[in-house]
Amino acid sequence: ARNHRIRGQGAQVGAGAVRPQEGGEKAGALTRPRARCRRFAPTVMRISVVAVGQRQPRWADEAAADFLARFPGDFAVTVRDVKPEPRRGQAVDRLRAAEAERLRAAIPAGSLVVALDERGTDWTTLQLAAAMRGWRDAAETVAFAIGGPDGLDAAFKRDARMLLRLSSLTLPHALARIVLLEQLYRVWSILANHPYHRG
Repeated sequence: ARNHRIRGQGAQVGAGAVRPQEGGEKAGALTRPRARCRRFAPTVMRISVVAVGQRQPRWADEAAADFLARFPGDFAVTVRDVKPEPRRGQAVDRLRAAEAERLRAAIPAGSLVVALDERGTDWTTLQLAAAMRGWRDAAETVAFAIGGPDGLDAAFKRDARMLLRLSSLTLPHALARIVLLEQLYRVWSILANHPYHRG
């Protein structure tokens, strides 16, 4: 662009240069162009806990509701219950296969599936937090799958992104949900530098 010399000034005005202010201040005063601030929306991570079993003890429902209410909007956690298959007169493999189909139907499309299994990877909370950070940054939707009393179907576990062992101890089904929700809340606190986690 062509530059023009300002009368009485030694400065030149071109693209991006300071310009004389037309009013409101002293004549000939120079003002700088306003910088434009861009606002970036926070990355929203969506997490589903999909579990076989519809009726939980009251204490478990209350504990789950307490943790679910704590999560912020950009770390959205939901719990989806899946109807268990009747146990009478059916082979265990058929039970697991039927429940696996219901789990697949309940898991949001395109989710990265983490299947909870006693032979899965034994992560610390910090390792889980590091994985969740990577999945969040990759815009992954994550689903944690919890099987019924007989565990998860073999084919379902093969299709999962990973197998995760929640504990080396045997936990009641209702308690396993609460432990997982508490760990997810702890993971959020680590990623957000919240004082809940002081480890």
